[in-house]
Amino acid sequence: MSRKHPVIAVTGSSGAGTSVAKSAFEYMFKKDGIKAAIFEGDCFHRYNRAEMDQHSAEAEKKGENLTHFGPEGNLFEELETLFKKYGENGSGKRRFYVHDEKEASQHGHPPGSLTPWEDIEDDTDVLFYEGLHGGVVTDTVNVAQHVDLLIGVTPIINLEWMQKIHRDRSIRGYSAADATKLIMDRMYDYTHYITPQFSRTDINFQRVPTIDTSNPFKTDYIPSNDESFSVIHIRNQDRITVDFRYLLEMLEGSMMSTPDTIVVPAGKKVFAMQLILMPILRKLIAQKSAQ
Repeated sequence: MSRKHPVIAVTGSSGAGTSVAKSAFEYMFKKDGIKAAIFEGDCFHRYNRAEMDQHSAEAEKKGENLTHFGPEGNLFEELETLFKKYGENGSGKRRFYVHDEKEASQHGHPPGSLTPWEDIEDDTDVLFYEGLHGGVVTDTVNVAQHVDLLIGVTPIINLEWMQKIHRDRSIRGYSAADATKLIMDRMYDYTHYITPQFSRTDINFQRVPTIDTSNPFKTDYIPSNDESFSVIHIRNQDRITVDFRYLLEMLEGSMMSTPDTIVVPAGKKVFAMQLILMPILRKLIAQKSAQ
C-alpha cells in the first residue's frame, strides 16, 4: 500500500458488473480532475485468444482445465509487480487485450490479440484496476497486499450463472449446454481464485434478485434492476468510515440489514457507489498530496 501512489482495485468475475463500478469511478475521476492510470484485468491474460483456444484444447485432452480464472491462464506475478512498483514510484507497464473490431480500430491490432507492453503516462494520481484478480492471493503471489482500496462486485451465484449463460449465448453464439459446460469447467479456479477475494475486500457490492432464480440453467430472463437489490457490505470499517444514516436519507427505499450492511434498490447502486466511494477517493488523494 502507498499513501504517495495509491492503488484502487475493483474485482469480480466476468459479467459480474465490475464495468459499472469502473464507470462510476471514471465519473468521479473526471469530476475531481484526478488523473488515473486505468487498467483492465484482461491485459494480464497469459495468452491471446488463438493461443488460449489452442492451450485449452490441449489441456482438455489431458483431462485438465485451463481457464482465465486461474494462474495458468494469467500473469499473476506481473500484476503483483505492477501494483508494488506503482505504489513505490508511480510507474508501471500496461498493454491491452483487444476484444472486438471497435477496439481493434482503436489499438491497431486484430480482435483477440494483446498489444505490446508500454510505459504508463507520467504523473498519474492513482492506479485504477478493474478485472478478475485485483485481490488474488496464491502460494507465491499476494496482489491484495498492495491495494489501498479493494472493492468486490458480484451477483449471488445463481444470478451470476444466468448472466454468464445469457451473455455467452447472445454475444458469443454458444449453446446453453456449451455455456453451462464452461461454468463447470471453470469451477475449480472460480472457487480457489475468484471467490476468496471477496473475503479480502474493503467493500462488497452484491446484487440479489427478488424473483425466482432457482434454476439458472433453464431460463432466458435476467432480472432487471427493478427486480433486484444491491447488498453493500462495508467489510473494513477500520479503514473506511461510512455515514449510514446519511445514506439511508439519500437512498430512498434502502435499509440496514446489519450494522455494517446497507441494502439499496439495484437501480440506485451507481449513486450509492458515488456517495460511499467519493469521500474515500478524496481522502486517498488528500493523503497523497500531503506527502
